[in-house]
Parts: sequence; C-alpha cells; structure tokens
Amino acid sequence: MDFSQLLPNLALGFSTAVSPINLFYCFVGVLVGTLIGVLPGIGPVAAVAMLLPLTFNLNAVGAIIMLAGIYYGTQYGGSTTAILVNLPGESSSVVTCMDGHQMAKQGRAGPALAIAAIGSFFAGTVGTILVALLGPPLAEIALKFGAPEYFSLMVMALIAAAVLAHGGLLKTIAMIVLGLLIGIVGTDVNSGMSRFTFGASGLADGLSFAMLAMGLFGFAEILSNLEQGADTASRDVLNKKISGLMPTWQDLKDATGAILRGTAIGAFFGTLPGGGPTISAFSAYAVEKKVAKDPSRFGKGAIEGVAAPESANNAAVQCAFITTLTLGIPHGATMALLLGALTIQGIAPGPQVMTQRPDLFWGLIASMWIGNAMLVILNLPLVGLWVKLLKVPYRFLFPAIMTFMAIGVYSVNNLDLDIYMAIFFGILGYIFMKLKCEPAPLILAFVLGPLMEENLRRALLISRGDPTVFITRPISAAFLIATAVLLTIMVVPAIRKKREEAVAESASL
Repeated sequence: MDFSQLLPNLALGFSTAVSPINLFYCFVGVLVGTLIGVLPGIGPVAAVAMLLPLTFNLNAVGAIIMLAGIYYGTQYGGSTTAILVNLPGESSSVVTCMDGHQMAKQGRAGPALAIAAIGSFFAGTVGTILVALLGPPLAEIALKFGAPEYFSLMVMALIAAAVLAHGGLLKTIAMIVLGLLIGIVGTDVNSGMSRFTFGASGLADGLSFAMLAMGLFGFAEILSNLEQGADTASRDVLNKKISGLMPTWQDLKDATGAILRGTAIGAFFGTLPGGGPTISAFSAYAVEKKVAKDPSRFGKGAIEGVAAPESANNAAVQCAFITTLTLGIPHGATMALLLGALTIQGIAPGPQVMTQRPDLFWGLIASMWIGNAMLVILNLPLVGLWVKLLKVPYRFLFPAIMTFMAIGVYSVNNLDLDIYMAIFFGILGYIFMKLKCEPAPLILAFVLGPLMEENLRRALLISRGDPTVFITRPISAAFLIATAVLLTIMVVPAIRKKREEAVAESASL
C-alpha cells in the first residue's frame, strides 16, 4: 500500500464523519450502546439485532456508523454495572467485576470508572489506528483472491470460531452444521428449486437474518433473564453517592502498563475470527496476574484488574472491523449483523468496499475515533443516570423490549410468519442456553454458508470439477493447512481428556 495516501484518505473520512447527520448517528449509536451495556443481560448482539430495522431507511454510511457505535458503546456501558453492582452488562465485563466491584465497595467506584473509561478510550484509539493502517494492505491482498481462496478462508474462519468458542467441541461443531443447514433454506439460485421451505411461500427467499438474530439472542436473553429474576434489588453501592472520579497519580502509574498490555492483547485477539472481547478480557486479566509482583491483590480491588480487561475488550472490538471490512469475514455474531446491514444496503462486503465506497470505509474509521471521544465525555457525567436506571425493575423493561423486537421483525418483510419464526428461534435459543450451546457459531455459519456454497460451486466450475484446485493454489492451500492446524488444536485436547477418563475408569475397576 502507498501510505502517502493515508492522510488524504483520513481527511476524506473525517469530512464524511463530521457532517451533522453522521455526527448525530454516531452520537445516537454510542448513547444507545452505553444504555444497552448498562442494562444487564441484553448485550451488543441483541441490541444490534433489535435496532437493525431502524437502519433500513438510512443511507449506508449513517447506518453502519450508528450500528458500529452501538457495538463499541456496549463495551463502555458494561463496565458501569460490573463495577457498581457486580453485574456484568455483557459477557466481556465479567472480568471487570472481580476487582471493579471490590474497589466500589472500598469507596473507590469513581477511580475505577475513570480508569475503565481512560483505558477504553486509549485502546479504542489504538484499534482505530490499526484499522486504518492494516485495512488497505489486507484489502489489496484480498483483491487477488479467487473462488478457491474465499472458500478456504471461510472454512478457516468457521473452524477458528469453533476453536475459540465457549462450550464443548461437539456442541460447537453441531451449531456450525445447523447454521449451514439453516443458511440453505430458500430457493436455489442455479436450479430454481425450493430447499427446506416445507411449502411455505414466506420461506422462498430464505430465513430473515434479523428474525434469526432477534430470536436467538433477543427473545432468548429475555426468557433467560426472566427465569433468573433479573430485577435489580436495592444495593449498598447504588445508594451511595459516587464522588472523586479522578484517579490518583499512583492509580495512573499502576494502570498504565496494564492498559498497554491489555490493548496489545485485545488487538491480537480482535483480528482473529471468533476471538472476541470476552477472550481478550480474560487473557489480559490472566497476564496481569502473571506479571504482578503481588498476585494476591487481584480480586481484592487491584486497579490493574480493571484497566487491563477494559482496554482489551475495546481494542478487540475496534480491531474486529479489520477482517470484517477488508475480507468480508465476520469476526463474531455482532460483526455478522453488521455485514447483514451492509448487504441490506446493497453493498457487497469485501475488499471492493474500500475502492467502491471509500466514503463508507474511511468515514467509519473516522467516526470510531469520534465515537470513542464521545463515550469518554458521556460516560462519566452520566454515571448518576445509569445508577437510577439500574433501579428500574426488569419486569417493566422486558415488555417494551419484546414489543420493539416484534415490530422490527415484522417490518423487514411484513410477514406474520417472521414473528412466529422469531418466537420459535427464541425458544430454541433458550434451549441452547440450557444445554450450554453457544449460538454465535450458528450465526456465523448462517452468514457464511451461502457464500461458501457459491464460491465452492464457482471454484469447481472453473476447475471443471477438479477438487485439487483448493490445494494447488498457494493461498488456498495455506488457509487449508491453517485450518488443519486449528482442527488439531481442537481435537488433541479432547482425545487426551477422553484417554485420561478411560484410564481413570479402568483403574477404578
């Protein structure tokens, strides 16, 4: 890449992002994202799924800016509930609970919230810079890809998601297979034959992406929260006045190294398909305990235990846009939703986005920096408001959320069937939760499945049915070798565990 074009491209991005309408969309996105992050049990996937229909009538740039703001805004909001009430707003904030809430109990909620905001802003800024630097070179490489390369890359992405996903190996593979099967429902483009529609005309165009996402994540989360009793009771920390937001010099000194290490770890995992902010946060926390002179401080209010995971999850979220925008490979379920939003806007995800829509690519990058600045300005003054919101009983919140989701599902195709299907997948998603099956690999497979099928057919047509085309082309072969390595990483520990169980069982006999 010619890096001399970086500054002109960034200038184009900022000129796009600072337009009044795009600034408004960015502000709405980060504000709603913070709100969603504060509310326990909803999370970024459900939030983006619920709000996806609102973007249908927006221009493509405004839509993606707002949805991206929601995504990284949830990372900020999630730390607020984790610190104040020991209740993570979303999964990546689980680690923050360990030391953040202990600091709040010690009367140091202010410094904990401030360090979380500072670390998040720094990591977000670094992540945005990495997207700007690494995006164009990756896009240039991706332009050289053919059908075999794309197919092999997507296979690797699904296997990588399986390696890094929570839960057992067989469960994850089963979710991927189910996602691939759901993705082929509809009319076959080549033959015109209906596949798995069961005579329902509403399924001729396939399952609605918004419907599937809202069902598996939105409705399922509500059912789970109702079962667990998500009403927030009166808590001592919430009843105290939060003061002294500014951290001391010693706090800043202790947190600086943790912020830098957390940012590096988050950036690494953020570029891996399926890596995600949750894995980044746990890894950063583990590293801090390893390098600490006194590991016993962790879990008792160590400020590094707040700084590292908060920096890691925000860096991971920002860097997730690298592979999503340049290769068209979604990093996780939320990225898959963003790709769905681009597709709905008539934009084909992949390296062509940078050349065909530079205003969208660079405008999004610029808006991410602006959005991170907005979040710092928003979060600290609004802590009091979030505390009041946390006191609202969940039984008053969930009916409004369900109504909003039902309207959103119906507005996509104006079909009653979509609402019934969303309810069905909501119940299925709840069952997945009880069985500890993570639905994120299913969503990834649902998005990538049709693309994999198309590129598989195209590759075999070009090679006249010769399957060796996938291993005779160097880039494709490299992806398949990486896939084999990932499969080995998955399978070997499982075999070792089964062998140990068998040995223990035979010894007991």
